[in-house]
Amino acid sequence: MIWGIVRRRVASAQVLGHALKARPAVSGSSGFHTARKGGLIVCKGFDFVQSSKYHTFLGDLVYLKPRDVAAMSQANSFTNLRVRSFSSDNGDVVEAVVPFMGESITDGTLATFLKKPGDRVAVDETIAQIETDKVTIDVVSPEAGVIQKLLAKEGETVEPGMKIAVISKSGEGAPPADSSDKAASEPSPPKEESVEKQAPKAETAPAKEVKKESPPPTKAKAPSSPSSRTTASEPQLPPKDRERRVPMTRLRKRVATRLKDSQNTFAMLTTFNEVDMTNLMKLRSDYKDAFVEKHGVKLGLMSGFVKAAISALQHQPVVNAVIDGDDIIYRDYIDISIAVGTPKGLVVPVLRNAGGMNFAEIEKAINTLAKKATEGSISIDEMAGGTFTISNGGVYGSLLSTPIINPPQSAILGMHSIVNRPMVVGGNIVPRPMMYIALTYDHRLIDGREAVFFLRRIKDVVEDPRRFLLDV
Repeated sequence: MIWGIVRRRVASAQVLGHALKARPAVSGSSGFHTARKGGLIVCKGFDFVQSSKYHTFLGDLVYLKPRDVAAMSQANSFTNLRVRSFSSDNGDVVEAVVPFMGESITDGTLATFLKKPGDRVAVDETIAQIETDKVTIDVVSPEAGVIQKLLAKEGETVEPGMKIAVISKSGEGAPPADSSDKAASEPSPPKEESVEKQAPKAETAPAKEVKKESPPPTKAKAPSSPSSRTTASEPQLPPKDRERRVPMTRLRKRVATRLKDSQNTFAMLTTFNEVDMTNLMKLRSDYKDAFVEKHGVKLGLMSGFVKAAISALQHQPVVNAVIDGDDIIYRDYIDISIAVGTPKGLVVPVLRNAGGMNFAEIEKAINTLAKKATEGSISIDEMAGGTFTISNGGVYGSLLSTPIINPPQSAILGMHSIVNRPMVVGGNIVPRPMMYIALTYDHRLIDGREAVFFLRRIKDVVEDPRRFLLDV
């Protein structure tokens, strides 16, 4: 059966009841519904009368003029059509397309197909993954069925709306999933086997001749000695078969570009300090069980540093500012970016309005964002913006580092590993859990005085958490 959308001027068409009105379809569909109230359309030349309340048209908006009728027909039959995303004309085949990837993302790289032709898929089952500059996006099946064929190749650049696979809902026309495997495992015909068996016999005679004529090749190898002498002085490079060349992912290329732009744009300078973690660790140890019981999340050290950074940003608002051309933009809100390392690359989710969060809210938000980043399900909106970044290299054992500013911010705080070191306390040498902290800042905007005061504020608050309560 062939369905079609026809637009015809019918001289004898009569519209009984109210006039048709076109309105956009809801839920983002590409179709438009024409609604009427109890009216009948009688079209000359068509063998059905449509008396349902709504007509559904695929495609663009249909403008109805006087004596113009837009109708859907099927010979000697009557049916209702529904708007179905990705559906083709015959109704049995659907096409999986690249979804919308975000306001600032125009294309992506088709990283991998999780399904192959002949595989059966369920509704909303992931069939492919697309890598973008920021996140990995899943392409899901719009209907349950069998993959008929793939319309794109891995590594290709794809855009939203591009078709990448054809799915048959009934499974007709789809190749069996293991057809290639069966073909490979099937034995060759007997005739070919007989030829293969005769082939060694035919080669036996020349083989004997080669053995008889073996002395001449030894003479031919003699000229190779001069070449070995000439190459003896050349550098011995490792063989190419011991190297692997793989293309960079879009996320890695984006990270590389942004970090290099940061290095080329900012006048970066790093200042250091050290923090005695004794009191913060004791606070955590004393109240960790009660904290988990009440809030359902563990009390970590990260929330303490986030609160300390918020206090420091309130005391030194220039660190929260940014240069824009010939102007300085002072931001009266605090969004803290948390750098998270994932197997696919570095991502920086953002704690929105961190200035109004307590310890429990900060810990919950960090755990949620870190889990999404690791699973690759974090959205672009959750990584956009941010006024200040905290990077904790201590979880990997880093003792000291100089972090790079995350544009368009003006500073970044680097945390490091906690190491017991001998410190002088009250005239006595005692072991203390110490951490080096680093602040990299844009020296075009932030002077050394403000940077040192900022880092000193973090040190004071972390070493004496009672300052959180007294705001001193």
